[in-house]
Formats: sequence, C-alpha cells, structure tokens
Amino acid sequence: MSATSELATARPSTVRVWLMASRPATLPAAVAPVLAGTAAASWATAAFDFQPGAFVAAMIGAVLIQIATNFANDYADFSRGADSEQRLGPTRVTQAGLVSASQIRFAIAVTFAAAAGVGIYLIVVAGWPVLVAGGAAIMAGYFYTGGPWPYGYHGLGDVFVFVFFGLVAVIGSYFVQVERITWEAVAAALAVGLPVTAILVINNLRDVETDRASGKRTLAVIVGLHFARIEYGLLLATAFALMPIFAAAGLMPWTAMLAWVAAPLAIKLVVGVQSGLAGGDLNVVLKQTGLVHLVFGALLAGGYLL
Repeated sequence: MSATSELATARPSTVRVWLMASRPATLPAAVAPVLAGTAAASWATAAFDFQPGAFVAAMIGAVLIQIATNFANDYADFSRGADSEQRLGPTRVTQAGLVSASQIRFAIAVTFAAAAGVGIYLIVVAGWPVLVAGGAAIMAGYFYTGGPWPYGYHGLGDVFVFVFFGLVAVIGSYFVQVERITWEAVAAALAVGLPVTAILVINNLRDVETDRASGKRTLAVIVGLHFARIEYGLLLATAFALMPIFAAAGLMPWTAMLAWVAAPLAIKLVVGVQSGLAGGDLNVVLKQTGLVHLVFGALLAGGYLL
C-alpha cells in the first residue's frame, strides 16, 4: 500500500501535515554541523569567548534552510513528476494532495526569508563572509531541485550536500564564533560532511528506480546500485578513518575519538547496504544513517569540549 493511499482514510491535522513536509528526521543534518563547528572553535582558540547569540542564530538558520530545502524538494519533485504513487519513502505532502502547490510555494518563500532574516543578525555579528556563505547556502537549497537546471537532477546532489551541509555549515559555525577560518575548522568540516552525504546516498539508493523512470538523474541513477553502495560505505568509513589522522596532526584533540562510539552502528548499516538491501527496506537504513550522523557530530563536539 502506498503512503498516499494510507492517508486517504484519515486526513492528518494541519500541524501534522506541515511537520511531515518539514521532514523532522532530516533536521539533525542541520544540527550536528553547528554543534561540531562551535565546539571546534572553542578548542582551537586560546582565549575563546563563546558567542551564544551567534550559536543560536547559526542553529536556527541551518534548521530553517534545511526545512525550506525540504519544502522546495517536495514541490519541485511533484511538479517534475519525480514523486508518484510508486514512491517508497515518507509521504510527500504535495503529491499526496495534503497541501496545494500555492501553499507549498508560500511556505518555501517564508522559510527561506526567515533564514535570511537570521542571517542578517549573523552578518552584523561576523561580517560580510556570512552574507556570501549564507546566500550561497540558500541558493543551493532552492536550486537542488528547483529552477531551470536543478543540480540534484544532474548527479550533483552528493557534492552540494557535502559542501553546504558539511564544509559551509561547520566552517560557518566556527567562523561566527571567532571570525577566522583555520585548518582545525576544515578538519571538523570534512569529518562531519562525509556522513551527512551518506544520508543522501541512501535516499537516492532507495528511490533509484522511480528516479530513473521520471528522468531524475541522481548519482545513484548514473553510476548504478553497485557503485552507489560502495560510495555509501566509503563515506562512512572515511569519516571515522580521518579522525585519528587529524588528531595525530594536531587538528583535533584525541578526545574527539569519542565519536567512534557511533562506529558499530555505522558498520552494521554498511554491511546491510552491501548485502543488497534495496527499495523500501532502505527507509530504516536512512533513519539510522541520520542517527549515526547526529551521534557522530554530537560526540565529536563533546570530544572537543572534554
């Protein structure tokens, strides 16, 4: 039974509908980078002066961009025919008829505008580099599936997720605290960016058949299931492998290895994916990959603070 037909008998409340549209399970992808970037700044700076306002604003801004991107993805995939009754993932509210196209477009505009409003505060706090990074992140969120040439439909989604939900989010959170970028910030960003990209890889693995049928050329569609599974394993394995290298180089403390607590679950997921899990069976893997990313990022942040 499809997700749409399951909803046919009982329409969710308005609050529930918008919670579904925001995809709460994806929001840790916005939280972990801010935690890690802020904690890395505290460890790497001799006379660190924590800026609580900048931390809260960075967190809110990152979550808003994630939500707005989810709204835009919901609308664009429906408009382009990528979402249908055969979809295996969580309900998409536009495709399911729970919100109209005009309602989701309004929600996209409001949420991106709210993120820009938070960004104005961060620009005041940390200067023009925040304008460049924040503006680029908002544009990347919209053009992932929107606009005349959506890069998510041309095999570039993995790259942009790594760049904006890894590098930009972590380094940006670091920068708004100390107003400079260091190799320590880059090391933290690389570590966090790899598992967040793995979340998208699993999403695209699950949807590879429906994406191929609709003409959505994700990297999984282009390279095939075998290589996409290898990519997933490499992303998670490299995230953990880099940490002792960075610690030995003095780019993060050895206590950051606390994040290795997430390794057993990551190994279990990689083994499951390599065994051939596909389609709807990957929904659980998707949620658990998000959990790995959140635990990894939170424990990495904790390791900086120990």
